[in-house]
Amino acid sequence: MNSKSDLSIMLSVILLVICSSLASAQTPAQTPAEPLVNEVKQAYTRVANNLLAMAEKMPEEHYAFKPVPEIRTFAGTLGHTIDMQMRTCASVNGTTAQATASSMTAKADLVAAMKAAMAECDKAFASLTDSAAVQFATGGRGGPRSKLGSLYGMVAHDNEEYGYLAVHLRLKGIVPPSSEGGGMGRRGGPPR
Repeated sequence: MNSKSDLSIMLSVILLVICSSLASAQTPAQTPAEPLVNEVKQAYTRVANNLLAMAEKMPEEHYAFKPVPEIRTFAGTLGHTIDMQMRTCASVNGTTAQATASSMTAKADLVAAMKAAMAECDKAFASLTDSAAVQFATGGRGGPRSKLGSLYGMVAHDNEEYGYLAVHLRLKGIVPPSSEGGGMGRRGGPPR
C-alpha cells in the first residue's frame, strides 16, 4: 500500500466483507416474520392499550368534559378514535363495520366499543403478511391506500387523538397512562 487512498479502499472492502458476513449469518429465527406488519402492529398495540387504559381511567362523570367549546368531549373524541380504528381495520379485513362509537356517551359503552375495535384490528394484523400489505384497502380519506399505509395512518391518528385526550385527563388532575411509571419510553421518575 502506497497511499492513504489504498488504505481507505482496503478498509472499506474489509468492512463490507464483515457486514456481508454478519448479514448472511442471520437465521430466520433472528429476523422476525413479517417485519413490516409487526412494526406497525407494535406501534398500534402501544397506543391502543394506552387508549383503552385512558378510557377505563377517566371517571364517567368526566366523559362529557370539554376543555374548550371548540373541542369534542372526552367521549366524543374517544368515540371518533374508536370509529376510525373500526373502519380502518374492517377495510383491511375486506369488510365494513358500523361506526357508532362517536354517538356514545356512556363509559361502559365506549370501553366495550374500544375492545371491539381492538379485536377487529387484532384480526387485521393476524391475517396480514408483508407481501399482502401492499394490496389496496378501499375507503378512508383520500380513497384507496395500501393496507400497510392504512394501518400506519390509523396509528398516527390514534397517537394524535391520544394527545387530545391526555389534555382532558390532565385538566381533571389525572395522569395519562403513557406517563405512569415509565410508559412509552420514559425512564423512572415521578409521573409528569
